[in-house]
Amino acid sequence: MLLWLFRGIFIVIIISVLVVNASSLELSKWENSQSWWTVVISGVGMAIFALMLDVLTPKRKLSALAGVFFGLLVGMLISGALAPAVDMIAESYRIMLVEEARTAMKWMLGICICYFTISIVMRTKDDFRFVVPYVEFAKQTKGARPIVLDTSAIVDGRIYDLCESRLFDATIVVPRFVLNELQLIADSADKLKRNRGRRGLDVLKRMQASTTVEVEIDDTTMAELDEAKGVDQKLLVFSKGCNGRLATTDYNLTKVAQVRTVDVININDLANSLKVVALPGESMEVKIVKPGEESDQGIGYLDDGTMIVVEGARNKIGRMILLSVTSSLQTSAGKMIFGKFESFATSDKGNSRNSRASGNRPANRRPARTPSQS
Repeated sequence: MLLWLFRGIFIVIIISVLVVNASSLELSKWENSQSWWTVVISGVGMAIFALMLDVLTPKRKLSALAGVFFGLLVGMLISGALAPAVDMIAESYRIMLVEEARTAMKWMLGICICYFTISIVMRTKDDFRFVVPYVEFAKQTKGARPIVLDTSAIVDGRIYDLCESRLFDATIVVPRFVLNELQLIADSADKLKRNRGRRGLDVLKRMQASTTVEVEIDDTTMAELDEAKGVDQKLLVFSKGCNGRLATTDYNLTKVAQVRTVDVININDLANSLKVVALPGESMEVKIVKPGEESDQGIGYLDDGTMIVVEGARNKIGRMILLSVTSSLQTSAGKMIFGKFESFATSDKGNSRNSRASGNRPANRRPARTPSQS
């Protein structure tokens, strides 16, 4: 809206300058008709060229008013440098122009250049890079870096609990294209995808209603985003553009982000780092629930979902055992603990003794006959 207002102001200014200069007494004389037409045609041509170049380039969001003043300053410097070019062109091609005509052309050239430089600044926000030979001064982000949420992180739901625990004090940013993808998933014909999408929307709504976290829906559009294909590629471009950290549960996206030097927070890695640390030689109790891949292995699970592979426990399914940890394996997909069977757990021993005692007693034993009965 502000950009279109600025365009309207530009059109009014350029028309006013044209009218004032074209109606001057000197240019209105018949012998100066060539100068009059040169002023009008060049002014209209430069205005149309600047407007078309501005409208046809990708649209971007205004982020800082200081950028407008910077663009105006750059435009004035460029206008001052190019002003002598008007005199040089007139003399080179022997165009008979009076001084008023040259002044009018210089004014309109300066207006068009200032408009164009301000428009560029408004489109590129504050991502300026001043390139000196072999040295580049890049923009520095002040304060906490924002956390950009992926669709998988929203659907997963654990990001809400992490924010409620005040682990993150940065602003949570949800790009518009992520929200659109979440809506498409919620409207899917597949029941499983539809439930996942609705769960993600519910999680996002709870985060917006929370007082401990600040959630921002970002509508920023950039040329790089329009050129990127797929939500994952757009997320990488967006995170790098806003100097944010990408939060996701996607293993492949995590690896691609690391290759492209984008800071990424994998929720699974964060959850795995908070699980119980098992050192070799420690004793643990676990219930064996199923056989393992090897002939003598049994599988059990801790309360947090960590899988435990126990040697010598294949025939102890359904029993609580005591094991000795031999090693552990930590991956992005989860955590595994390996151990060997030591003995049955104390609670399981009591249950087994009771079952054996009740099992040795005949269930349908007939009472002995008394002498009176015989």
